Amino acid sequence: MKVTRRQLLILAGGTFGFGFFKLTRQTLRTSELPGQSQIVASPILSQAVIAPAPPGFYAPTKGDIRIATISDLNSQYGSTTYEPEVKRAISLIPQWQPDLVLCGGDMIAGQKQSLTEAQIKAMWAAFDDNITAPLRQAGIPFGFTIGNHDASGAIANGKLSFAKERELATAYWRDAKHNPGLEFIDKTGFPFYYSFTQKGIFYLVWDASTDRIPTEVLTWAEKSLNSPAAQQAKIRIAIGHLPLYAVAVGRDNHGNYLTNAPALQSLLEKYGVQLYISGHHHAYYPGKRGQLELLHAGALGSGPRKLLNSNLPPQKTLTILDLQLSPITLVYTTYNMKTLQVIDIKTLPEKITAPNGIIWRRDLQVN
Repeated sequence: MKVTRRQLLILAGGTFGFGFFKLTRQTLRTSELPGQSQIVASPILSQAVIAPAPPGFYAPTKGDIRIATISDLNSQYGSTTYEPEVKRAISLIPQWQPDLVLCGGDMIAGQKQSLTEAQIKAMWAAFDDNITAPLRQAGIPFGFTIGNHDASGAIANGKLSFAKERELATAYWRDAKHNPGLEFIDKTGFPFYYSFTQKGIFYLVWDASTDRIPTEVLTWAEKSLNSPAAQQAKIRIAIGHLPLYAVAVGRDNHGNYLTNAPALQSLLEKYGVQLYISGHHHAYYPGKRGQLELLHAGALGSGPRKLLNSNLPPQKTLTILDLQLSPITLVYTTYNMKTLQVIDIKTLPEKITAPNGIIWRRDLQVN
């Protein structure tokens, strides 16, 4: 029997669709908030499937928006070098064809009083050479939140403990040569807190470089989330360095997660934020609590940590987040950057019991 070219394409599409269904690691969650993610058992593939990825990597189907999520890139205090997994990730990211890179903070290795101005400037120069310059050259916008090792907002005796680091971080990010390529809505507090938009998504970045978000930043955040720009967006995403709830061994003590997490969660939920992305714990966990998804981005740099409630070894990770806008769905594909394999969500703990609350794995239905 003669097979036409159209029939071959249909057969190939069906084979790919079965493979995608088998390989997809995440079950998408349901939310009661308008425009929130819905359960999709097997994504419907268009005839023209776009699934870019580096050679040898599993290639997820690209959503309407693709975000490459990285975090905690730094090495030891004062270091101007980056570990192999960081360099590998940055070199490979353009091949996933993301619309945006989001970084959960700790881009350099500061937060030490003995570091000189010259050393801090050298770290930001190394960061530019290794991270942002290659992404700028590739034409990929770079969104980020300031981490405690970038420019901590810690206060002692009424004064900023790391004022010089914050001054130099501001100088780096406000230099026109280091333009991150974002469509800012409000950059008054940039680089510590700001908002931007891209392809119908509203992004809110707040200063979670310590466990206490400043009152003025919270006031600004609520006003921003209640703004027409935020409320008319198709989806809202918030980003901060410290997580709301602890997930990692050695980081489940006071000061390593945000104070008043339930109140902060309620604030985000009130204005329909679908996802909060954080770093700091050096452990990947795709969680949820209430109506809010919690993406704990793992470390790419030194010091990956074990998850609470788990015997899994520490992993260095990169997450490709694909967002579909109709209906709103979020699909995570997370790679172990040592083995280059996709992490199976079902190998992660079903829940994590943090000192300040329980969070659940995002694929589970919890009443």
